Amino acid sequence: MINPVELLKMQNEAKKMQNKMREKKIKGESKNGMIIIFMNGAQEFEDIYIDEQYLDPDMAGAIKNGMKEAFKDYQKKLQKDMAQDVDLEQIKKLFGNK
Repeated sequence: MINPVELLKMQNEAKKMQNKMREKKIKGESKNGMIIIFMNGAQEFEDIYIDEQYLDPDMAGAIKNGMKEAFKDYQKKLQKDMAQDVDLEQIKKLFGNK
């Protein structure tokens, strides 16, 4: 059974990690750079840039495609960034492997 004190420590560590992820700012761009989304490492949306050319109602399809591309770009960058920050020793401690 997990010790309540250890559980509290694990929850505090998880909160710290989540807050650290919220501090990371990552942008994803469409291939042509006309749509840029800004998100944080906790995968929370923060802002979007849409080039003026896309604000024409006839450009709805291009906007949707651009947003998909920008989000995929963001996800790739986030995964790469997270992989660099992985501290295996810290993860082992969280799961009780010392």
